[in-house]
Amino acid sequence: MPTRRSLLAGAAALTAVSACDPGDEARPASDDRRATALPAARSSSGRLNFVVILADDLGYGELGSYGQKLIHTPRLDALAAEGLRFTDAYAPAPVCAPSRCSLLTGLHGGHATVRNNPWGPGGQGALTERDFTFAEALRARGYRTGLIGKWGFGPNAPGRPGHPNPSHPNARGFEEFYGYLTHHHAHDYFPDYLWHNGTREEIPGNKGGAQQVYAPDLISERTLAFIHTHQREPFLLYLAPTVPHAPSKDPHLGAYADRPWTGPNKRHAAQVSTFDTLVGEVTDKLTALGLAEHTIVLVTSDNGPHEEAGTDPELFDGNGPLRGFKRNLYEGGIRVPFIAWSPRHVPAGTTDRPTPLTDLLPTLADLAGAPVPTDVDGLSIAPLLRGSRDAARHDSLYFYRNHNGVTARQNAVDHGRGDRLAEAVRRGDLKAIRFAPGQDRRAPDDQWDVELYDLAKDPGEEQDLAAGQPARADELVSLMRASWAPVYPRKPFGLDLEVTGTGTEFTVTATLANGSARPWDAPRLTLATPSGWLIRALDPLATVRLPVGDRVTVRWQVTHPGVAVATTLVCRATAQLADDEVTFTATAGIG
Repeated sequence: MPTRRSLLAGAAALTAVSACDPGDEARPASDDRRATALPAARSSSGRLNFVVILADDLGYGELGSYGQKLIHTPRLDALAAEGLRFTDAYAPAPVCAPSRCSLLTGLHGGHATVRNNPWGPGGQGALTERDFTFAEALRARGYRTGLIGKWGFGPNAPGRPGHPNPSHPNARGFEEFYGYLTHHHAHDYFPDYLWHNGTREEIPGNKGGAQQVYAPDLISERTLAFIHTHQREPFLLYLAPTVPHAPSKDPHLGAYADRPWTGPNKRHAAQVSTFDTLVGEVTDKLTALGLAEHTIVLVTSDNGPHEEAGTDPELFDGNGPLRGFKRNLYEGGIRVPFIAWSPRHVPAGTTDRPTPLTDLLPTLADLAGAPVPTDVDGLSIAPLLRGSRDAARHDSLYFYRNHNGVTARQNAVDHGRGDRLAEAVRRGDLKAIRFAPGQDRRAPDDQWDVELYDLAKDPGEEQDLAAGQPARADELVSLMRASWAPVYPRKPFGLDLEVTGTGTEFTVTATLANGSARPWDAPRLTLATPSGWLIRALDPLATVRLPVGDRVTVRWQVTHPGVAVATTLVCRATAQLADDEVTFTATAGIG
């Protein structure tokens, strides 16, 4: 039987929670202990809310607060002035799918599950059961979690009853999902359907090629509805609109209608302003509901500016003073705007701390009081958001690219090497980039092209220092080698559930593993089964403490009273972390 792990509230079909100790006679689960949701939502009193807003292909220089002159972004500029503006924030990759995987899981491109865009080696990538996202972390603390917009991983299906798709947002910590599942579907601004959790919702106004319903408008509506619905509960909202990704389509040209630009450039500018408006709608909603002072809003982008479908990033100076565009490992391809805003919790200012978006998972968990695996690459910037300068700094930052697609400007910046595998490391102000002879990372070192730059003196990466400083270049190349693992073995963390057996009798095995940095007190495991099933625990359900690196296993003997049918079993594990309770939930399908 497959193993399922998640931190969801649980399926709507959740039934009675059984908690019988070894030696008890098997008994049917009774209806008077029926669970309606796991874990139960808590009051938001004293708890921060979080809104993570991710633009699609928004360049470092495309906001007024980062130097933009032609495109109007007043709402984002106001957030930058009132909040914390990062000058050296980094997308984890120069293209979408690997960047988003790393953002969600806290693992850089040398360790993450998804390392390529869909048309790179291996096709459409997908998260797996071994991936732990920031949504899963906050679900463990009772947060209501939602993803509105672009997921960007396959497959384009929710799975089937009892056997959910492990890459689906609902299986990776987001109890509410509305938008696009796959990378390719997200390129359609007038789709004839979008997904709501596991349901495909048709959009009749876009059938047959009609373009009556603009998807960003639907995303805005669902976003505001999510905030309104959960205003009295602690929530995490991951808002991932598809603007300003190509194709440049926006029915709201506004101030750009009369500009002497091409149609794609007008629409691209409108898309950036649409993103700005959406961010403003979110902060206005938070303010109107009295939530702004209890919410931290984080706004950033998944990679540098694109040049697709007729858009000219040079017209807008989309990469600012940096070299490169989307798909480049030069700064213009990976350095992105990043703004943190909260009227009460984030002081105004600017920071030049090199900050990869892999830091989001440990940061959100830190602020929410949730445990995280110790083997993530990200570091918490919670102290920085609170106004301290004591946030831990990375020894180095690693970036990886293996992508078949090239565009003209990107390839020119790469001097014709745009389709080659490449990787980069930044340590302090020094940054090295190297290009393989093709797309095989196993090529001997002497066949790679290596470049070295001093970003403090040369942020535009114009002066290659590798020939004059070979020892420093070699040092950073060694870091690249050390940062890459073909398969990254993860330390056990959280709750896993496995079912063995056939017919009507099964053994259910749950394992709770503490892969965090702190011990968990009073862990207890319970199992939910359909009403009328017989269940008997074969091991103690609770223990006093689960030390760091340790695990506890509980087995149940489960018997279906009649003909076996497809269903989902749900196991819940609770533990105390200091004064806070954490709850893990895992599911396994039968039949």
